[in-house]
Amino acid sequence: MPAVADGRFAPSPTGPLHLGNLRTALVAWLWSRSTAGRFVLRFEDLDQGAVRAEHYDSQRRDLSLLGLEWDAEHRQSNQVERYQAAIARLERARLTYPCWCSRREVAAAAQAPHGDWPEGAYPGTCRPLASVGQVRSGTGERPPATRLRSEGETVSFRDLVAGARSGRVDDLVLRRGDGTPSYNLAVVVDDAADDLDLVVRGDDLLSSTPRQIHLATTLGLRSPSYAHLPLVLGPDGSRLAKRHGAVTLSDRMATGEQPGQVRDRLAASIGLLEQGERVTPDELVDRFDPARIVADPWVLASDDLNPATGPGTGSDEAP
Repeated sequence: MPAVADGRFAPSPTGPLHLGNLRTALVAWLWSRSTAGRFVLRFEDLDQGAVRAEHYDSQRRDLSLLGLEWDAEHRQSNQVERYQAAIARLERARLTYPCWCSRREVAAAAQAPHGDWPEGAYPGTCRPLASVGQVRSGTGERPPATRLRSEGETVSFRDLVAGARSGRVDDLVLRRGDGTPSYNLAVVVDDAADDLDLVVRGDDLLSSTPRQIHLATTLGLRSPSYAHLPLVLGPDGSRLAKRHGAVTLSDRMATGEQPGQVRDRLAASIGLLEQGERVTPDELVDRFDPARIVADPWVLASDDLNPATGPGTGSDEAP
């Protein structure tokens, strides 16, 4: 574990933060603050068609209400030149190729078995065409995406929560057909540019980590350590969503909970304090221990997400 863990929280401003997002933000903040590290707020807003302006403010407000202050703030939409420069470096090194596959074709190819490739891996359909300078027929005017020639390397790493992991790297997208830099490319470049030591995020992104480590190495960038947290699930065992009930901070406050109570419930869900215990953010920092993080998903009960039966305010609320 890095001695000083400069970290970040990187939400997409496409909707309000739910309890799962806020739980990740809390752990990332505690991990950084407990090591006297910096904490960066980065808005992953490259998909401008899905971004809603009001959610920049709503997400900042929720973090502030929970007492999670940050040292710097960035928007990926302001860093596009940085990403294009990284892609250009890979193109000059002849480590890329154009891909004309539609999303449907990529999805169909990813569902087919490909030996020891991970689930969802791209099998390199367009790679042979690019090698001989051919262009797929029948693509019309659709511009190609740009993919990395990964050579199928297997990357192993030790996650600070999930333990030893490895994965084979497929030919990941660097730039979409519409010219937008991909998620995998942008986060690798940003984490290095922000000089981050630790990335805390949900374990739904665990399978992306070998790709990102490989890409960082290929670009000559330092890769951070990773800590992937188990997800927060709804009563039906699926990923937490609005349909499950009172899942945002605003929802919880409407049931009578105060922000400090929500923060403490999140901390209790990862084993940092007992249910019902009230502490301040500084006290949470003092008692934070990564070894105490619960390695199982947090499954919320139906009653807990029903505004009619959710918990009310308490007289022992901590600031």
